[in-house]
Amino acid sequence: MEVLNVLGAGDAFMSGLLRGYLNGEGWEKACAYANACGALVVSRHGCAPAMPTKTELDNYLSRANDVPRPDLDAELNHLHRVTTRRQTWDELCVMAFDHRIQFIDMAREAGADISQIKPLKKLILQACREVAEEAGLQGRAGLLCDSTFGQDVLNEMTGSGWWIGRPVELPGSRPLTLEHGNIGSQLIDWPLEHVVKCLVFYHPEDAHALRLEQEAKVKEVYQACCKSGHELLVEVILPADMVRCDDNYLRAVKRIYNIGIRPDWWKLPPMASESWAEFGALVEARDPHCRGVVLLGLDAPQEALADGFNAAASHPIVKGFAVGRTLFGKPAREWLAGETDDRTFVENIKTNYHDLIALWRQRH
Repeated sequence: MEVLNVLGAGDAFMSGLLRGYLNGEGWEKACAYANACGALVVSRHGCAPAMPTKTELDNYLSRANDVPRPDLDAELNHLHRVTTRRQTWDELCVMAFDHRIQFIDMAREAGADISQIKPLKKLILQACREVAEEAGLQGRAGLLCDSTFGQDVLNEMTGSGWWIGRPVELPGSRPLTLEHGNIGSQLIDWPLEHVVKCLVFYHPEDAHALRLEQEAKVKEVYQACCKSGHELLVEVILPADMVRCDDNYLRAVKRIYNIGIRPDWWKLPPMASESWAEFGALVEARDPHCRGVVLLGLDAPQEALADGFNAAASHPIVKGFAVGRTLFGKPAREWLAGETDDRTFVENIKTNYHDLIALWRQRH
């Protein structure tokens, strides 16, 4: 083992020793755990954050002779990252209002000033919070919001126990471009609980040069998240001018796994039940620690989303939804045009959100 840092070695040794001792596994096994824990900690630049989990430790012991530099081992680093999560999310009902171009377009169509988008997003948050309370979404509530128009929303909800995602992509960019520049420089200022959402308009039949450029950018975001400790949600949308079908979505996901990217979350459109079965098997084979997938809406009517919910009902890999324009589109246009007041706007969104949650809960 190449030693990089000795801090924490003794604590790590004792933790491994206690694992074997308290489980009655005998001194030989206890000392094997102890030495391996100490080895992993001194191989990284850190003390307590470098302590291995049980899963990580067992993986290392199974192939220790082949891993002289654990800090460079992709599998160990992945296991360390995904088995130290503190929060579990078995179900999510997410309001997605991280849109930027769409809100700008709605404001212009309504003759409203762009400055109205910020207070509009605060009102959407108000609706979200009221629905979360009324629908009993504790531990299942979430939002997707941007820092361009929704920084106040992000500030207010950080530390609330909600699932919080925020985008990094330049809206509509293809090839993928990051909105605020270097991803590492961005993440250094983000709260660790914020999930990085990266939307890529990607197709397995893209021109070779375009595909490579997009894949390199997504990989850059993924590697930055691995270093910073943030979770990553990859949202894949097939371009509107190319063939859209379940098989192409599955091919896109498989390709992203093939190039070494293992997102914590996926965001995909509704698919057929058979496709979800294939997707679940793919994720289980490539990364069984993946959190799962949330369904996107693409401004579809609630009736269409209900069909998608039903198709996903028997597949536990689908954890919920992250839908936006279906819920806020019409109310936002009316508010920006001055046709409704703040309270009516909030109530309209609440009605849509409650209805969608009911459809999700009634899936069969």
